Amino acid sequence: MSKYQIAVIVGSLRKDSFNRKLADAIVKLAPPEFSFKPSQIGDLPLYNQDDDAEPAASVTRLKAEISAAQGLLFVTPEYNRSFPGVLKNAIDHASRPYGKGVWSGKPAGVLGVSLGAIGTSMAQQHLRNVLAYLDVPTLGQPEAFIQMKDGLFDEAGNIGPGSKSFLQGWMDRYAAWVKRHAA
Repeated sequence: MSKYQIAVIVGSLRKDSFNRKLADAIVKLAPPEFSFKPSQIGDLPLYNQDDDAEPAASVTRLKAEISAAQGLLFVTPEYNRSFPGVLKNAIDHASRPYGKGVWSGKPAGVLGVSLGAIGTSMAQQHLRNVLAYLDVPTLGQPEAFIQMKDGLFDEAGNIGPGSKSFLQGWMDRYAAWVKRHAA
């Protein structure tokens, strides 16, 4: 078993999501003592405080995955200058009921890729604000606002040569961040 289990939360449900592809590719750049487990969020019901006493099985599963992780990796698209509702819904579920959230203290990294030239900068900033409130120590630098363009991924789905050095540097900093903050 790896020393550092990381929960990967992708804010896109689309089958051919660029962000899912980025999540799958960047984890290959991690040190060997890291393992990554995708957390499913598409099957969560819409958050309703009335359900806190008897959460759906999908909510219980998500909270258990986050609790078991030593770190978090958020990879999100940008929808209307913020992060998607499906991601906010997952965050809300795993932060409730009040005082029984599972996010606090889990070191996180935030990435995203989009077609636009500024990548997912606004989505990442909004997500960072929410994570700060939830007491999630989030890697600040380097920021990674990635534009989807030819060559970002090679034919095998790995990070392409033009972006590999930068994203390897990001992963190295993220791994050090998790090691520093993981309990």
